[in-house]
Amino acid sequence: MKKLLLRPRVAAALVLLVLAAVFAFALTGYAFSALICTGIAAALLLYELFSRRGWRKMKYALIIFLCLGTACFIVLEVPVVRASGGEPEYDAEYLIVLGAGVRGDTPSLSLRNRLDAALEYMQEHPDCTAIVSGGQGQGENVSEAQAMFDYLTARGIAPERILQEAASTSTMENLSLSFELLRSFGTQPESAEIAVVSSEYHLYRAQYLARTMGVEVHGVAACTSNIALRANYFIREAFAVLYTWVFVK
Repeated sequence: MKKLLLRPRVAAALVLLVLAAVFAFALTGYAFSALICTGIAAALLLYELFSRRGWRKMKYALIIFLCLGTACFIVLEVPVVRASGGEPEYDAEYLIVLGAGVRGDTPSLSLRNRLDAALEYMQEHPDCTAIVSGGQGQGENVSEAQAMFDYLTARGIAPERILQEAASTSTMENLSLSFELLRSFGTQPESAEIAVVSSEYHLYRAQYLARTMGVEVHGVAACTSNIALRANYFIREAFAVLYTWVFVK
């Protein structure tokens, strides 16, 4: 048993499993990182097993599977990274700020990052009207839209420059209900100049979803200030993009 534990691949797998446990149980927001660490650990242990048993075909099949998986991940990640810079110089009439979690009445870190990007954009584009979009979820005392409205007005943005969409529960609903809100004011989103504020890793998917509704939107990137979380979400987003490509038309 001791000799087995000293094998490099087994030792690396054990370290990854410990790291996965830390991500899963000691930190908040790192569940996907825990899954990735567990998956890599499983691959290492399977490779070690196939090597020790002399199962060459199984070992080669595992290698091929991992190579194909890595290639697919890269293909999915390329558009995510390309879109992550946004278009901060674009002069929009309307700025849709996509919601994220609220802790009681307080915006989460991800939402604060988005709001700070929206605040900067609105200060630089004084004729722009914002639509803050997000409903009220579990553990939230107010809707995400209300929390965003309070955050922006407390920092000097005039209340009349902010419209609230407080019913959405997903990115698709954020966009569709915000477009409907514009239509209720007599503005056709298909012909309006619209930008979307979201976390940098999320911009590609937000723009893709808007295109499926016939609306072309530009991106304003909110930098995720926690670097570890940023890496976690960039990896997760590749799988979200795959789901979107397959199931959203």
